[in-house]
Amino acid sequence: MHFLDQAKIYIRSGGGGPGAVSFRREKYVEYGGPDGGNGGKGGDVIFEAVAGLNTLIDFRYSQHFKALRGSHGMGKDRTGAGAPDLVIEVPVGTQVLSEDKEEVLADFTEVGQRVVFLEGGMGGRGNASYKTSTNRAPRQHQPGIPGEEMWVWLRLKLLADVGLLGLPNAGKSTFINQVSNANAKVGHYAFTTLVPKLGVVRHKGREFVLADIPGLIEGAADGAGIGDRFLGHIERCRVLIHLVDIAGDDPAAAMQTVNAELEAYDEDLADKPQLIALNKVDLADQELAEGFAAELREAGADRVFVISGASGEGIEELLDAVLAHLPDRTSTETKGSEVEDVEGDGAGEWSPL
Repeated sequence: MHFLDQAKIYIRSGGGGPGAVSFRREKYVEYGGPDGGNGGKGGDVIFEAVAGLNTLIDFRYSQHFKALRGSHGMGKDRTGAGAPDLVIEVPVGTQVLSEDKEEVLADFTEVGQRVVFLEGGMGGRGNASYKTSTNRAPRQHQPGIPGEEMWVWLRLKLLADVGLLGLPNAGKSTFINQVSNANAKVGHYAFTTLVPKLGVVRHKGREFVLADIPGLIEGAADGAGIGDRFLGHIERCRVLIHLVDIAGDDPAAAMQTVNAELEAYDEDLADKPQLIALNKVDLADQELAEGFAAELREAGADRVFVISGASGEGIEELLDAVLAHLPDRTSTETKGSEVEDVEGDGAGEWSPL
C-alpha cells in the first residue's frame, strides 16, 4: 500500500429537483385545478472518519465527488424523491482545508465523526403551491436550488502519542523496530525512511503509539532533503523522542539543527516536551558517551538518555520517562486497535486509534 497524506478533490452537492406544472384532468371533473408537486432535495456531501484507513491513496484515483440531484415533482401533487447523501470516508486525523490551504474547514479526530460539508439544494415549488383565490390556474414553478461546489485539500495527520525525530541515520528505524511491532527499513545510507511509520509500544502493562518520520536536515523548512512536509504527523504527539547519533561529527550541533527546523516549521511543535536520546552507545566507550551527554546538556537538553537501539541498552529507562508524559490510559488501550506500519507491510488491519 502506498502512503499518501495530501490530496486535492472536487466536491459538489446535489441540486434540488424542479417543481412540476400540472393540472388535474379527470372525467366528470369540470374544474380540476393545478396539482403539480414540488421537487425533491439534492443530496448532501458528508465527510465521515472511519477506522481501518491510514492513507489518502484512494483519492489519487478519484478526485471528483458529486451528489445526485433530487427528482422532479409530478402531477397529482406528488413530491419528487430526495437524493441520497454522498458520504466520503476519510481516515481519522484528516483535515479538510480550503483550496488555498489557508483555512481548516473540518478536523476529524475520532472514529464516527461526521460533518455535513455541503448541503444539497432544496427542491423547486410546483404550480400547486402557487394557487390562490385570485390565481386559480398558475403556471409558474421553481427549477430547484442548485447545489454547492468547491475544491478542497485533504491533509492527513497521523494520530500518535509519541513522535520520533532526528537527523538521517540517527537510528530511528532501528529504534522503532526494537521497541514496537513495526518493521521499518534499515540501511547504511541516509533517508532509508521515506514515509512516516507507526508502531505500538508495549511497556510495563501499558501501550502507546510511536510515530517515526523521515530524517530532517538543515534547511528542511526550505525544502532541503525530504523537507518538513511530514512534521505535521507529530504535531498532535504528547512528547517527542529526539535521537542524536553518538557517531556523528557534533551531536550537540545535530540536536540544535533539528530543533531549529522544528521552530521554523511551528513554534508550538518546538515547545513540545523532548526526551533527548544519545543513540548508538554500543559504538563508543563510556567516557566518550558521558562527554557527549554533557555537551548536549550544555546545549539545552534537560536530561539525556544514553541508549542503543540495536542492543536495547538504556531503552527501558527512556520508555519509563515516556510513560510519565502520557495519561493513565493511552489511545490503544481505550480503543483496542492493532497498529501496523503505514506502508502496509504488516498483515493486520491498521487504525490510527
